[in-house]
Amino acid sequence: MEGYIAEIRLFAGNFAPRGWAFCNGQILSIAQNTALFSLLGTTFGGNGQTTFALPDLRGRVAVGPGQGPGLPAVNLGQVAGAPTHTLIITEMPAHNHAAQTATRAFDAGFGGPGDKTEPTNNYWSSVSSGSPYNTTTNTTMNPGAVATTIGIAGGSQPHNNMQPYLGVNYIICMEGIYPSRN
Repeated sequence: MEGYIAEIRLFAGNFAPRGWAFCNGQILSIAQNTALFSLLGTTFGGNGQTTFALPDLRGRVAVGPGQGPGLPAVNLGQVAGAPTHTLIITEMPAHNHAAQTATRAFDAGFGGPGDKTEPTNNYWSSVSSGSPYNTTTNTTMNPGAVATTIGIAGGSQPHNNMQPYLGVNYIICMEGIYPSRN
């Protein structure tokens, strides 16, 4: 299968054809692969003295380097992205949670401010000033005396961040036509 050295193709077979290798991040000898090294350099790894690496496309999708409209810049050989992500508050869209209070008759304090600070054997005060509890019962509670707090929702668990995919091999040409520049 003829190709240009360093050309990457999709290949549905379960082996790499002769003269090609899987794009699996393999470390190669520069001395044994001088033509390929002259095109890849250490863009994908290696020490640049005796070794270099093939691109590692296992579980990844290739994207073109540069900066598309409205997209972040991507450098040749840059690895980014994650299979899962846990949202943080700054990534969530602005939104509100509704809460309502209503006037209801139940065991609450007398018509004035409460005079107790401990809830044990006491009742909520019916007004929002003074202490929150008192010992007198059976009055209508002032809805302004009830403070409502809405807790954080969600479980801080990561969610799947993967686009739909199909596993197919990426292969790179190791032996073939050396590409000329325009």
